[in-house]
Amino acid sequence: MHRRGKVFTALPTGLRVAPTTSKLPDVGTTIFTVMSALAADCGAINLSQGFPDFAAPEGLLERVNHHLRAAHNQYAPMAGLPALREAIAAKTLACYAHRADPEQEITVTSGATEALFCAIEAFVHPGDEVIVFDPAYDSYDPAIRLAGGRPVHVPLRSPDFSLDFSALEAAIGVSTRMLILNTPHNPTGAILTGDDLQRLADLVRNTDILLLGDEVYEHMVYGDVRHESLLRYPELAERSLAVFSFGKTYHVTGWKIGYVVASPALTREFRRVHQFVQFCVATPLQHGLADFLASDPGHYRELPAFYAGKRDYFCQLLANSRFRLQPSAGTYFQLANYGEISDETDTVFAERLTRESGVACIPISVFYASPPAAQRLVRFCFAKDNQTLERAAEILCAI
Repeated sequence: MHRRGKVFTALPTGLRVAPTTSKLPDVGTTIFTVMSALAADCGAINLSQGFPDFAAPEGLLERVNHHLRAAHNQYAPMAGLPALREAIAAKTLACYAHRADPEQEITVTSGATEALFCAIEAFVHPGDEVIVFDPAYDSYDPAIRLAGGRPVHVPLRSPDFSLDFSALEAAIGVSTRMLILNTPHNPTGAILTGDDLQRLADLVRNTDILLLGDEVYEHMVYGDVRHESLLRYPELAERSLAVFSFGKTYHVTGWKIGYVVASPALTREFRRVHQFVQFCVATPLQHGLADFLASDPGHYRELPAFYAGKRDYFCQLLANSRFRLQPSAGTYFQLANYGEISDETDTVFAERLTRESGVACIPISVFYASPPAAQRLVRFCFAKDNQTLERAAEILCAI
């Protein structure tokens, strides 16, 4: 049925639906869903989507089970359980020397993606510009556009994926509202340094620019290097919303629990949106995390060494392959250059690797607004048990 040039669909009741004009016409299913589904269809080893295939800490599971059976199954406070926010505050102080008020500066969220979305929706207005650094995690750009903002894509410097401060300075304008910083960086594994954050402070000083820090891999930084959180730097912390993930830290990505640390003024605006997106997060899980954070801080302190061992083992297994690897500085992802194997685009190569060889990976070009034409990189996840890594490496070394 046509009416005033717009298409309506007639329903059996005689009601009509609104015009089918998409707000995100160029956005399809995420690459993580696509590649994991392809891996399942092909029976391939899934080194694409970033989730561990080993168990959560037993002590954490025990505490959650306790609270499930202790009648802690009703709504939690919108901002998060006080006990969990207090435990987060203690952790934030211990890790970054940043004193956050549990009541006014910490919000528990349904994973980091919800936190990122709510932060963007809370502060980005129509016409505002938000700078993202390519290759960029794929949730940033759609959230900016849904808020009416304009994403400004600034490529990271090749080949080490460091910040290009000349390009960043050129991209900042009168409409710049926010910069999104991801460190350790997904998909490349690069990290920001203390010098980077000092230069950033110089650049945004005397502006109204906000910083959104995606720091979900905070405990996966390798070697004699520390994670440079925005919270370490008071001048940056006051204009920042720093986002973290329990799912990444405790091997429970399916729980979808994260949190945001921000100043009281920023937190108030953030919660205005959060309360209508995900009013609260699963109560027994929050109780269990609060208990475990307090009783076993050793878990997150030991995580860098644990994952460094996984990275080193995976790189060692592929040392005789035709893939070329520079060990990742952070995250549980490893980039691999397949240029000696094929001149196919990374999307074609990743699909063929999954279908024909039985190992799934992620192509890097999908994280760019304008991908480099000659780049031949794919991303593998090494957050897997050693047997999985060994089976995958045997296949990859035979290619």
